[in-house]
Amino acid sequence: MTEQKSVRVFALSTCSHCRDARKFLDKSGVNYDCTEVDLLDGKEQAAALEEMKKYNPGCTFPTLVIGDRVIVGNRQDEIKEALGL
Repeated sequence: MTEQKSVRVFALSTCSHCRDARKFLDKSGVNYDCTEVDLLDGKEQAAALEEMKKYNPGCTFPTLVIGDRVIVGNRQDEIKEALGL
């Protein structure tokens, strides 16, 4: 069995694409760390956006960081490929 890559998700709580991407990860049994940027306040939100800009300068949602690969949007085929599913 291969070790699972680290998965980080930057999302908005109100975004349907973010919700769908997270449902896909859940259904696939993937452990991930999700930050719902719109639910943070002040400095926490600014820090999350700065971190996200390292991966996706356009700051669009969802942004998934899977290992060393960045996927912007709910692109399930790309997510599957990056996870080796």
